[in-house]
Amino acid sequence: MEVIQRMSARSLYNRSVLTERLEFRPEADSEVFSAVAASPAVFLLRGEDANSEPYVSKTANLRRRLQRLLGAPAEHSKRLSLRERVRWIEYTPTGSDFESGFLLYRLLRTTFPKTYSNRLRLRFAPLVKLHLDNEFPRASVTTRLGRLGGGNVYYGPFASRSAAEKFASDSLDFFKMRRCVDDLHPDPKFPGCIYSEMKMCLAPCFKGCSDEEYAAEVNRVQAYFDSAGDSLLREFSTDREAASARLAFEEAAAIHARVEKLKPILSQLPQIVQRLDRLSALMIQPCHVAGSVTFFRIEAGRISGPNLFCIQSAEQAKSQSMESRVQATLDSFPPVKSVSALETMEHLALLKRWYYRGSRTGEIFFADADAELPMRRIVRGISRVFRGEKPELDVNQSPAIPNK
Repeated sequence: MEVIQRMSARSLYNRSVLTERLEFRPEADSEVFSAVAASPAVFLLRGEDANSEPYVSKTANLRRRLQRLLGAPAEHSKRLSLRERVRWIEYTPTGSDFESGFLLYRLLRTTFPKTYSNRLRLRFAPLVKLHLDNEFPRASVTTRLGRLGGGNVYYGPFASRSAAEKFASDSLDFFKMRRCVDDLHPDPKFPGCIYSEMKMCLAPCFKGCSDEEYAAEVNRVQAYFDSAGDSLLREFSTDREAASARLAFEEAAAIHARVEKLKPILSQLPQIVQRLDRLSALMIQPCHVAGSVTFFRIEAGRISGPNLFCIQSAEQAKSQSMESRVQATLDSFPPVKSVSALETMEHLALLKRWYYRGSRTGEIFFADADAELPMRRIVRGISRVFRGEKPELDVNQSPAIPNK
């Protein structure tokens, strides 16, 4: 048995998706099994023929899984045995289920470029789409991203399509942007719809408003989505104070009622739901390397990493603060690559799957409106993840108001 390739733990994913490679021979299987750890990993089993289809999977215990697949089969056993077909074992140890899932995704995407999506069965994340490329913009819910770099903007990811539709519908009740899905050709003879009759739409379909008035309303809607509702709360607060100053108490009470109606909508909005091209975060996961945690960087919905962060470093602790060491690790991430809309959707699906699960491992910290990460909270989060403690705050239920 010979270790063909063994890369440094600090250079994970920099050269190859898988970092370890072993030669397997049935007559020396005990040596192979003893050489791998009984810990989580993503692995690939390949035959002598380089053109043969490999076996790719992830496991919570690599040694046990290899023993089941490559060990001597019991007589009359119907269990899958690859003992006589496998020549090479390639794998990477992992420290968390998220890391295993992300690595498995990358490995399948590389190994089976035509069929990996069917193997993964990813459920794309629901998003609220603001159709700014349309002459008369509107909002809709979608799981598909259009051309990246276009005029349309997206907000998400939401836990489900129904959650996205409810948030969009409840939010648009505070505005007069159109709800119809047709491409409009304004005609004064057009009768309009129920929303225009209820004064809930400016009715550009029959020229019920000027183009400038409709554009101003769309800008209000975009500011609302961009700020997770904070812009509308500020607007209501200003109008309420102005009405009170004029002694228009009935008007102030009506505005206050709208504020009370808006707050529950925003309080149920998960912190991860943000404008997609501004979604910036740091995820911290347990690591298979002793004394370390693993960093994943999220930029515009795309995941990069993992990068290892060593906690137990006495020499660095004397010369650098924990915050500066965290920043140095963040700076070591490669620049965000331009990827396809499909790949971004896949990354969002993986992120959504982890974030919305009932019990998850690791923590995530989002950048504020100035793209600054909360370093002090991150340092405390590193300690909790390393010790296996519960998160300080359930961010899935945190208020939607941006970090200050």
